[in-house]
Amino acid sequence: MHDTAMPHPNPDADSGPPGPMTYRPGAFVIDTRTATLVQVMGHLGPHVQVRQPGGGREWDVPPEVLRLAGREEREAAGIRGSDSTSPVGCAECAALEANRRAAASVGDQAMLVDTTIAVRSHFRTAHLLPKENAW
Repeated sequence: MHDTAMPHPNPDADSGPPGPMTYRPGAFVIDTRTATLVQVMGHLGPHVQVRQPGGGREWDVPPEVLRLAGREEREAAGIRGSDSTSPVGCAECAALEANRRAAASVGDQAMLVDTTIAVRSHFRTAHLLPKENAW
């Protein structure tokens, strides 16, 4: 919500062609130069920062070469729909997160700390660390 009223744009003003589409962090998009599914991590100047789904090094992409990925493209890449609580579609991540939320809902601080550590440890070892470096 804005604290002040936003002026309505003048429909008669020549604003020129629309700029490139912007995407929120977390959105899955297609880099049309390589037909690669990537995830938006943020914006840096005129570029969009993206990375492979599930982690990895980020790189900059001009926004005009991106388009929003369709549901079929996300599913083909193993990305689950909005019913998943895991950013990478992992069933174990979703189960651990459900346990963490249950602990939070009853106010069990010790269990909340334990389940938060379990969620983060699993995500780090299963999805971020290379398999040869897993603990």
